Amino acid sequence: AAIYSSFLQRAYDHLIHDVALQNLHVIFALDRAGLVGADGATHHGVLDICYLRPVQGLILMAPRNEIELRNMLYSAVFSYTKGPVAIRYPRGIGEGLPIEPMKALPLGKSELLKSGTDIAVLPLGTMCKNALKAAIELESEGISVEVINPRFVKPLDFEMLNSISKRFNTIVTIEDGQRMGGFGSAVAEYLMESGNNQTRVEILGIPDKFINHGTQEELFIQLELDSVGIANSIRKLLKK
Repeated sequence: AAIYSSFLQRAYDHLIHDVALQNLHVIFALDRAGLVGADGATHHGVLDICYLRPVQGLILMAPRNEIELRNMLYSAVFSYTKGPVAIRYPRGIGEGLPIEPMKALPLGKSELLKSGTDIAVLPLGTMCKNALKAAIELESEGISVEVINPRFVKPLDFEMLNSISKRFNTIVTIEDGQRMGGFGSAVAEYLMESGNNQTRVEILGIPDKFINHGTQEELFIQLELDSVGIANSIRKLLKK
């Protein structure tokens, strides 16, 4: 089922009762997830993580580029066949990467993009690009940032979270969705439930307000989710 992220909101009851409750292998391809820019306030797909996370048995993924999107779709069709799967991806074009043969991704496993020693950053989906840019900028200032592509909102990579919570005092999550009930909330909930009260979780994302019309670039700058804003947030956190 290929549908805009914001349009699936209208079918929430069907998603729960007609798909998830019956454990059907339905794949939801959620276009226009995150900030959509020119489509305006009605089309921002910033609630999908929040409303899909609680649906029992549903797998939720977010690709960082077109290659990963292809691999996620391939995995959803051929590997994750025991229930519903949702893949959220943004409005716009890919990065122009060369097309590769599709392959299955291990369920619930993240990807290390850059090693670091000072702070761990978990940017979801297309936020990886801005986070990596910020990490490279901070590297020139002597700040070492570990960047991990989570890939999955559900199930989370618990092994990765256990590892970084032992190595870092602060974890930063970044998402182009609402902060309340989103990916960062899932990470914070897991760490709290696992008894980890030492690691601070800083959640970067959309605040509790409706976002108006504007280009994606303009809105990311306004919300400090561009590379400059992310770098500034990390600098402030490390000074606390």
